[in-house]
Amino acid sequence: MSLSPALAARLRLPLIAAPMLRVSGPDLVAAACASGVIGAFPTVNARGSAELDAWLTRIHARLAEVPGPVAPVCPNIIMRRQTTLADDLAVLLHHRVEMVIASVGSPEAVIQPLHDIGCQVFADVASIRHAEKALAVGADGLVLLTAGAGGQTGWANPFAFVRAVRAMFDGPIVLSGGMSDGAALWAARALGCDLAMMGTRFIATPESMAGQPHKAMLVDSRLDDVMLTQAFTGLDANMLRPSIVAAGLDPRGLEGKVSPERARELFSAHGQEATGPKRWVDIWSAGHSVSGVTGVQPVAELVEQLAHEYQAARAQAHALA
Repeated sequence: MSLSPALAARLRLPLIAAPMLRVSGPDLVAAACASGVIGAFPTVNARGSAELDAWLTRIHARLAEVPGPVAPVCPNIIMRRQTTLADDLAVLLHHRVEMVIASVGSPEAVIQPLHDIGCQVFADVASIRHAEKALAVGADGLVLLTAGAGGQTGWANPFAFVRAVRAMFDGPIVLSGGMSDGAALWAARALGCDLAMMGTRFIATPESMAGQPHKAMLVDSRLDDVMLTQAFTGLDANMLRPSIVAAGLDPRGLEGKVSPERARELFSAHGQEATGPKRWVDIWSAGHSVSGVTGVQPVAELVEQLAHEYQAARAQAHALA
């Protein structure tokens, strides 16, 4: 792995529990880190810098009680959220976080302050051009957003994207999109990734902030129930078709291409802006890996299952070599 040996030694699996809007909170992050996988969460899930500070304090206090090594906590800072960026960054610096994922915009503004505390910055990218730009401003690693991710998704084939980036970059690469089980995680490693990111499976855990109806719908859904649409965010996003129907909308009648401003006007989850069902609240996301969700299970149990699947896939690959 091109991860630092000190960080890699604390991982049971080369895996990040993805940062998910209105899903990833202190309980999910702490459980993931305690189980040996990196726990990530969007800083905007906390309602302001005071709550973000309280969340990180709570997470670190819980992890301090865990015997043995724990995986890093990895906040996800959204670069285009200029109204909260400076305050969120100040909290992350105060807590001397080890890893940060910067998404939706160039990470340039946060890299030097985070490097000053020894933090590694991973940039979320969906194209070769964006990868080159992130590396040019000093990103330590890249999260490759590929087709099949839940919520905001990429478009590139993961095989082609990883190999193209690996040809130009020998640092840490994370594969995001379509990770359904331990076999997929092993495949990502064989492809040349240092880590993979898994989201949908972690929604269906007691520790996630998702509501029980969302979790139940994941169990009842399969890949064909995932719909790619720009209607709710103005960007390509994978959403659960049954949740769209349950919210009283006809999936076939949704606007095709809309601007982020128009999507916000129609479906924003903030305040009273929305004139229709609210994205993330009434309309739920899921990735192509939803077919792998067969039940709601605790994070520790899920990681245990993934570890067995990962080792079985690794052994099978060695037997075929």
